[in-house]
Amino acid sequence: MALRIAFAGTPEFARVALEALHTAGFEIALVLTQPDRPAGRGMKLQASSVKQFAVQHGWPVAQPRSLRLDGKYPKDAAAAREVILGAKLDAMVVAAYGLILPQWVLDAPRLGCLNIHASLLPRWRGAAPIHRAIEAGDAETGVTIMQMDAGLDTGDMLLREALDIGGDSTARLHDRLAVMGGRMVVDALRQADAGALLRNQQPVEGVTYAHKIEKNEAPVDWTLGAETIVRRIRAFDPFPGATGVLGGETVKFWAATARPPVDCSDEKAPGTVIAVASDGIAVATGDGVVMLTELQRAGGKRLPAADFLRGFDIEAGQVFDPCS
Repeated sequence: MALRIAFAGTPEFARVALEALHTAGFEIALVLTQPDRPAGRGMKLQASSVKQFAVQHGWPVAQPRSLRLDGKYPKDAAAAREVILGAKLDAMVVAAYGLILPQWVLDAPRLGCLNIHASLLPRWRGAAPIHRAIEAGDAETGVTIMQMDAGLDTGDMLLREALDIGGDSTARLHDRLAVMGGRMVVDALRQADAGALLRNQQPVEGVTYAHKIEKNEAPVDWTLGAETIVRRIRAFDPFPGATGVLGGETVKFWAATARPPVDCSDEKAPGTVIAVASDGIAVATGDGVVMLTELQRAGGKRLPAADFLRGFDIEAGQVFDPCS
């Protein structure tokens, strides 16, 4: 008999896992997701990726603003408690849900709550593990399936699998990790159902925290080294996008490469445009040169450098505004 599970998640990363659970034949008894949010130019209420998928399959959906019975929204939490306990769950799978689970939720399913976390715990606990792994220059990351406890990503590890980051942006790495997470949580639930799932305590050494990505991190600090700037450009794709201001206009950078200075002509003040060509715009940094290869002006599309330059005049010697 298939395990009866609840799923708690909100964005596309979570939807991929929910689809994997459905394909594997688990009984989806309940779906928890964040309330609909205003989105798009019209700021109309939009359902999360997880809710849209759940509605398509006719599964019960709950969207409490909080699960804390003593919190700001006790009626929401009480209503959620009624449906969660009434569902008689074997397990709950959690992936990028966005709400803290109080102890009563963790204790409700027979097998507890399993979390899909997009890092090799204990490295990069927290909200933005994919972004921070790229930004830090990690060679690899991965997925940890964790038995949830009351701490912030501190629970016992159940399954753990690594992959090389390579030159991926957050957008590309996100998609790879989402597929991996879906496959791994299916495996974890099958092992749990058979009583064969082993729990390993997280080591004390190597703990780091992936703090939430903020919009104010977008402006490029040209005094940093070229390699660091390129990693940040990759890490901030698709959000918030790395930015620079040239001639009073904000430009977003979506792809770039780094190289060391070739000769004294590269030794310019950080932020100075050194050369402009169809294959990229070379900009001096605090250490090395960044070649911007995919850019976007306000209201425009992401474009390769050659196409971008057809509608945006840039000349060698211009200087991007300093990061403030």
